[in-house]
Amino acid sequence: MVIPENELKDFLDSKVLQYNTLDFIEPDPISVPHRYTLKEDIEIAGFLASTIAWGNRKMITKNGHRMMDLLGNSPYDFVMEHREDQLQQLEGFVHRTFNATDFAYFIKALKHIYTVHGGLERVFTTYQTEDSLQPAIEHFHELFFEIPHQLRTRKHVANPAKGSVAKRINMCLRWFVRNDNNGVDLGIWKDINPSKLSCPLDVHSGNVARKLGLLTRKQNDGKALLELDSSLRILDKNDPVKYDFALFGLGIFEGF
Repeated sequence: MVIPENELKDFLDSKVLQYNTLDFIEPDPISVPHRYTLKEDIEIAGFLASTIAWGNRKMITKNGHRMMDLLGNSPYDFVMEHREDQLQQLEGFVHRTFNATDFAYFIKALKHIYTVHGGLERVFTTYQTEDSLQPAIEHFHELFFEIPHQLRTRKHVANPAKGSVAKRINMCLRWFVRNDNNGVDLGIWKDINPSKLSCPLDVHSGNVARKLGLLTRKQNDGKALLELDSSLRILDKNDPVKYDFALFGLGIFEGF
């Protein structure tokens, strides 16, 4: 299916309207942070759920909710007040290659981020640039692993400096920054402009973007992310990542 260039924006805008609705929430990992109203609970729930967001969507969402159950459904309180022995209750948790060892470290690292660096929002707000959040993700990766950790856990936090598309963190940032009054994205961070967001690029969104002529680079890497971001910002310079809904829906639900 080839969409003429002059019709592409209208086509994608219609798909955004189709998929950016409350019906999107329940089967998606974004339903995990939607459980909460406290800003810090939303942040931690969203970050953890997005961290395991690869593989089967239903299983991702199920395991994201299980993570919250293991944290007593009060993720911020658990992060900030946990004792070392309480981390034992995470034993047995596994989502693909993310296991209880990784989960326990994430709890410790998040406490470090909130205690020493002022929290997740402060990190990304501080290190954003004029037109991108990718440098902020690089700094976050560095700060997240400031405390002693196992090498195996580093793979669970992407680093754009290594050429990663940082799909899961970019998705998490979309949740926290965008607020278009449709009720899907949470919009809890007010000091980052949505124009700086990058599309959560993966196999599905990449394939759809190539078919639509938004992306020519064959591999999904940092250069491809930059190209896709440039294309989406032409379509909407103020809110380019709204098209994530269109690319996702076309790939997953319509087999585009």
